[in-house]
Amino acid sequence: MERTKKQTGRHIMMAMACALSLLSASCSSNNDEPTPNPVNPDVTYKGNVAYSAGIVFNGDELGNGTQNFHFTGDVKLEKGTYLLKGWVYVDEGARLTIPAGTVIKGDKGTMAALIVEPGGYCKMQGTADEPIVMTSAQAPGQRRPGDWGGLIVCGKGLNNQGTQQIEGGPTTIHGGNNKADNSGIYSYIRVEFAGYPFDTDKEINGVTFGSVGSGTQIDHIQVSYSNDDSFEWFGGSANCSYLVAYKGWDDDFDTDNGFDGEVSYCLSVRDPRIADTSQSNGFESDNNASGAETTPFTSARFRNVTLIGPKTVKNSDFVNSSDYITAGNMFPDNGSKLGQFQSAFQIRRSSKLNISNALAIGWPIGVIIDGEKGQTVSYAKSGGFKLENIVFAGMDAIGTDKNKEYRDYLFDYLTGTEDRNQPSFSHTFFLGGSGNRVMDESALNLSDPFMTGQNCCPMTEISDGKGGYIGAFRDAYDNWMKGWTNFDPQSTVY
Repeated sequence: MERTKKQTGRHIMMAMACALSLLSASCSSNNDEPTPNPVNPDVTYKGNVAYSAGIVFNGDELGNGTQNFHFTGDVKLEKGTYLLKGWVYVDEGARLTIPAGTVIKGDKGTMAALIVEPGGYCKMQGTADEPIVMTSAQAPGQRRPGDWGGLIVCGKGLNNQGTQQIEGGPTTIHGGNNKADNSGIYSYIRVEFAGYPFDTDKEINGVTFGSVGSGTQIDHIQVSYSNDDSFEWFGGSANCSYLVAYKGWDDDFDTDNGFDGEVSYCLSVRDPRIADTSQSNGFESDNNASGAETTPFTSARFRNVTLIGPKTVKNSDFVNSSDYITAGNMFPDNGSKLGQFQSAFQIRRSSKLNISNALAIGWPIGVIIDGEKGQTVSYAKSGGFKLENIVFAGMDAIGTDKNKEYRDYLFDYLTGTEDRNQPSFSHTFFLGGSGNRVMDESALNLSDPFMTGQNCCPMTEISDGKGGYIGAFRDAYDNWMKGWTNFDPQSTVY
């Protein structure tokens, strides 16, 4: 009996020791890391396309590394750090949930991108304290624009091409007839060093929206060092707010193919040494590539926007030439070509883009109402779209009438005539807009409370005279960027 009691006691002690050991191991682990799962999901192939109801491989990899991996299941990731490999599609009917605080590193070798297909759903809901970060897998100090693909969200909303393949290379066909389509939640997200050029002049943008419907939630997104446009919309009716474009390569906000959503509270800050060969703009807007008058028209409404261009007071040495625009230590050496800066707003090809309550500082040109293709000039003359309550400061030219023309004189594409003794139509259209004016940057009393590297926030409100204010920020205490943004992603250890 005594021996049995001793053996039982030893067994109990051993069990307790094992339990304590497991508890200790659990307590000492990093709870922010996904739990290793040695059992990978089943994958089936149709030709070279992989399909799986699972998405996590080898414990912390998203996708199995193939160029065309289609996720078909319903998975909620654990909060942690993951390596995104290859082009990972969230297929129609699939649902992916990415929790706040998760870091996703894009693999350079496989041109990684996350692509939400029409009918797919992704819930990426970070918080101000714990944003979701999608960034380069390269080490701090070695990250460059275009290290990985980017975030692409596509839906079944309207565009003026019917259906079309998304820009950048992925095979996704987007478009439909559901204006209120819901592709998920995208909130408090940073996208850094995206835009991999999988082929010459075929870069993926930082964030791309294709026919995304108004049922989709999109807010608090920062795109930094994209190798193409920071944000681009191809059709759709998505409403977006609190967007930051930081030191992108090409355009900051590009609207095409009938995008007609409402977008508010946007900031862009340019690196004066990074501009694209196509000539970089704050806004570039087309109805479509040919300028055809197809419906729905690109008629989005942007309000409360601040565009900080390359030639601000802080960049007093700026020269709009190849000797200056070299990208410095951010040059990616991936085939991307540098060029010049152009305008704060280029509206062309039958676009009817509306912009109000905006502050644009330090661009070579303020606005181009471009009549080379389509009817944008006619729409401007007839009131088809409006630029209102906008302040320009530090522009070399208030407006020009031609793409890649930096002199402010009247030019008419319809007749091919010019008059160099008169200001451009773009100039007179801007000054004719309600509340539009030109000021000196020094008179704006700007500060940099968020450490962006550029003065972007007025110390006190710049009133629009109608109860609203000009720019993305009411004043220096308007802190909607606090906590979730990062203006030094090159040095951040993830």
